[in-house]
Amino acid sequence: MVARQRCWSVVLASLALVAPLAAQSSRPAGGPVGPMTGFAAAIAVTGRQVFVGRPGELPTFPMPPGHVGSVHVFERDAAGAGWRETAVVTDASVEIGDEFGQALSVWANTLVVGAPGQDEDAGAAYVFARSGPGSWTLEARLALPDRAGGDRFGRAVAIIGNVLAVGSPGRADRTGSVYVFAREDGGWAHVAELSGSAAGSLFGARIAAQGDRVLVGAPGSAEVEGSAVVFRRRSDGAWVEDTRLAPEQPAPGFGSAVAFGDGVAVVGAPRVEQGRGAAFAFARDREAVWHLESTLIPDETGQQQFGIALALDGDVVWVGAPTAASGSGAVDVFRRDGGAWTHTQRLAEDELPFGAFGWAVAVRGEMGIVGAPGAAFFEGTGFVFAKDGSGEWHKADAVVDRAAGLEPIVGGEVACADGTVEMFACSDVDLISFLPISAVGPVGDQARRGILVNDVWGWTDPETQREYALVGRVDATAFVDITEPASPVYLGELMRTEGAQANIWRDIKVYQNHAYIVSDGAGPHGIQVFDLTELRSVANPPVKFAETGHYDGIFSAHNIVINEETGFAYAVGSSMGGETCGGGLHMVDIRDPANPVFAGCFADPSTGYARSGYSHDAQCIVYHGPDEEHRGKEICFGANETALSIADVTDKQNTKPLAAVSYPNVAYAHQGWVSDDHGYFFMNDEGDELSGSAPRTRTIVWDITDLDDPVVLTEYLGETAASDHNLYVRGNYVYESNYVAGLRIIDISDPANPREVGYFDTVPFGENAPGFAGTWSNYPFFESGTIVVTSMREGLFLLKQRERRPIP
Repeated sequence: MVARQRCWSVVLASLALVAPLAAQSSRPAGGPVGPMTGFAAAIAVTGRQVFVGRPGELPTFPMPPGHVGSVHVFERDAAGAGWRETAVVTDASVEIGDEFGQALSVWANTLVVGAPGQDEDAGAAYVFARSGPGSWTLEARLALPDRAGGDRFGRAVAIIGNVLAVGSPGRADRTGSVYVFAREDGGWAHVAELSGSAAGSLFGARIAAQGDRVLVGAPGSAEVEGSAVVFRRRSDGAWVEDTRLAPEQPAPGFGSAVAFGDGVAVVGAPRVEQGRGAAFAFARDREAVWHLESTLIPDETGQQQFGIALALDGDVVWVGAPTAASGSGAVDVFRRDGGAWTHTQRLAEDELPFGAFGWAVAVRGEMGIVGAPGAAFFEGTGFVFAKDGSGEWHKADAVVDRAAGLEPIVGGEVACADGTVEMFACSDVDLISFLPISAVGPVGDQARRGILVNDVWGWTDPETQREYALVGRVDATAFVDITEPASPVYLGELMRTEGAQANIWRDIKVYQNHAYIVSDGAGPHGIQVFDLTELRSVANPPVKFAETGHYDGIFSAHNIVINEETGFAYAVGSSMGGETCGGGLHMVDIRDPANPVFAGCFADPSTGYARSGYSHDAQCIVYHGPDEEHRGKEICFGANETALSIADVTDKQNTKPLAAVSYPNVAYAHQGWVSDDHGYFFMNDEGDELSGSAPRTRTIVWDITDLDDPVVLTEYLGETAASDHNLYVRGNYVYESNYVAGLRIIDISDPANPREVGYFDTVPFGENAPGFAGTWSNYPFFESGTIVVTSMREGLFLLKQRERRPIP
């Protein structure tokens, strides 16, 4: 997976009314089976209840949708000691990708939920009525009769009393419109359309309502200036434009968030000053004239997206800044006193990587809630704050969903039949067993929510011939005995280095019965060394292990590469401290396995986006291929973001670059592996599917017959559009982990004409679209033929390829 702050940051809105339905549309608390994403992407508070949207995908991250959206309702218990989930609201018509829950609004006993992704982004809005404690019934589904893909109807919703406004920012070539409904005779009638005035302005992306007025945000784009417009309902029921709010100077993104109170309006502009952001407070005087009262800005500089979310309650406004605090996010609190706005407090959560704390905010009276849809590694969390006697806000609780996880599949091999195994799609690949995240998660009483798996490697004990899977997690390395693959045994875990932080990247390789473990974006993690022979005698698993040795010459690293023939390890993508070697090869002598020693650096500054020689991944081998000049030398093949780098590292003090070559439509050269005969290098590009430069999963095949002049032999396009990730070569096959499309097995007996011969899709939900979710990696090198596959939110799969040809 792409390094933090690199590819993810680069690659990182007349009507028909369906008749009211009587069917029950909420279900008991507990959530759908399987993990979801995006919890707290939208929030609302009313009285003793908190409403949290979970659209099944992230608004802040390219993770393909994997679950039907829902709204989770929480109520404070009678003693006021905590929150309990009382209902999960959704509907049978909602499908994966509808983004149901991306927007919501509550008034009294009515809940409105936007689903802007429904019907190929035409969109819809659902109106639910509270029919009893913990029970919500679908009252109506609103949709445009002449809807078109891209309208995004339901991207914003606002209800007050018997009036409902629904935004459709993609309408009419992204000009946008807002549709106003009124409750009449138990139904909802369309009474007005409020229109934008400029193509591309995205009018209706945000809406707030107060009394007989509606405030509409139109954030525009880099080419179209944003705006915010106040509409007023006259005594005859007609809606007219009241005023157009504007800052004194151009403010990119103005209208990205809006909040409305009694005579006060606040408009967010998160793109001001290259993403630092700002918010603008307006007031209405006695003559009903609106004027700019104050410009609110964060105290800190740098990108914060301050103003992307707003909540106004009386004279208090909360402003979300989801990329503040080094990316964890923050919320700034301001108070109005006599027309002056004063910053009173910053709310934040420590160590919340990817958290997006402040993406959504809501406040009412003595209670507020902050949505962090990226918290718990994209599960999402709602943080509840309470105001104390001094007027300060402090964190009082957190609300999360309690979705049930996938169940283990063990006890016997399950054959792929008619294209499926259990709930998983497949072809010519059978399932031996499956351990969900909960079965390889933390030891003891630690919370399992937010645990993901990532990399995987394998070890065969040379003494006992037992086979083990070494599984990376965001917080630790898990060890699983897979000698009896139908009944795997979770032996325990080695926690991350003390003082390091959990992060999404972990990588493991093996040399001389020792595992070497690194983590990216984790601070002072270094290289953990673990003697794998400790796995021979584990009593009462799972247990906690301690590292055998440690190397602190680096802090974080994206990956570690080991040449088992020479006894050298190569940390790549090093950062955050120590000798980074420009992100290139940090070479370590591990011939004394428990006592690593620094051996030197190599980096080719003609490669990498920063032109420092950053290597995202690599393979280092003793070369025995057709290029006679380099036979017997230690050669490293680096996937260096922008190019393939080939280097001679035989002499660690005198390394030699041999070649640095790119290829058409490069987006992010991610990883690759050399064929057994050392004549070809198979490389994946992790960013080309997301960028649109590859219509389907693309694997680049290099002819490396001449190491000084490698050439692209062909580009193989797979069967789906999923982003590709780690691949490995064994014999005549490439085993490629393609995120949400699962493990793909490619026959390369003719390297110029690869063809897919089998697959196992590890994600049982959603489409095989580009983005980061699903299978991270695989290990196909066990002599038993067991293929080990990790899938980020699902868990550990043990697979068997059918009719596998003999492997030399």
